[in-house]
Amino acid sequence: MNTTLRGKVVLVAGATRGTGRGIAVELGAAGATVYCTGRSTRGRRSEMNRPETIEETAELVTRAGGQGIAVQVDHLEPEQVRALVERIRREQGRLDLLVNDIWGGDSLVEWHTPVWKHSLDDGLRLLRLAVDTHLITSHHALPLLIENPGGMVVEVTDGTAEYNAANYRLSAFYDLAKVSVSRLAFSQAHELRPHGCGAVALTPGWLRSEMMLDIYGVTEENWRDALAKEPHFVISETPAFAGRAVAALAADDDRLRWSGQTLSSGQLAQVYGFTDVDGSRPDAWRYIDEVESKGRPADATGYR
Repeated sequence: MNTTLRGKVVLVAGATRGTGRGIAVELGAAGATVYCTGRSTRGRRSEMNRPETIEETAELVTRAGGQGIAVQVDHLEPEQVRALVERIRREQGRLDLLVNDIWGGDSLVEWHTPVWKHSLDDGLRLLRLAVDTHLITSHHALPLLIENPGGMVVEVTDGTAEYNAANYRLSAFYDLAKVSVSRLAFSQAHELRPHGCGAVALTPGWLRSEMMLDIYGVTEENWRDALAKEPHFVISETPAFAGRAVAALAADDDRLRWSGQTLSSGQLAQVYGFTDVDGSRPDAWRYIDEVESKGRPADATGYR
């Protein structure tokens, strides 16, 4: 059993599904104690109305070899986040890693719609879910994290800094949300440095999340059937790939060298040697830049 993170305490904020769940489970596989937060529980679904729950995530963490602890939290509510951190302090006495993965804005985005035609209420709600939640969580959690040098914040975003700087992300609200999260990692890295701690932003590639598999009408077992609808889905990756990126980063004694940067799962796989569950190392953002955005035929040869 991998015990590289045994004794480490992690908060994965937004661990219900997708990247957050993948990160939580892989940190559990490395032996960590993982607090898994979100709004969807077995007793009540969030506005996303999806079946995944934080209890399931916590059980997967424990099954993988760690200790999963599910806590229902709305990260837009400062008092709920404050109570969560107080509980972590009371039960564990430390926090080694904060993963800010709160999102929940998928249904609010109107793709290819200019800002003056996009629902203002939905756009502002999206920004609150994507940015305010991260700020609220860091505000309450970082005083505990900085008590032990070496602590890290991982801000989960979508897109490398280079790609997002050069490409419009199909909605002004979505574009601003994802760029803001990367910048938040940069800013926190500056503020954490005097305390011997750091922050990075991490982007997965094209994710085979539960929702994305549902959109294409496939499962993880037959995901390649989706290539008939979307050939570039050939570069996609499982949530476990980003999870393994975070686990490798957390286990690296020299992890602070990355502080302030926006990293990708494919980039870190080349450095740390981990693979996705199928043994491949998909480098999605290089593929998106060099193949998909150039209008070239879908072909992942040399990219995974």
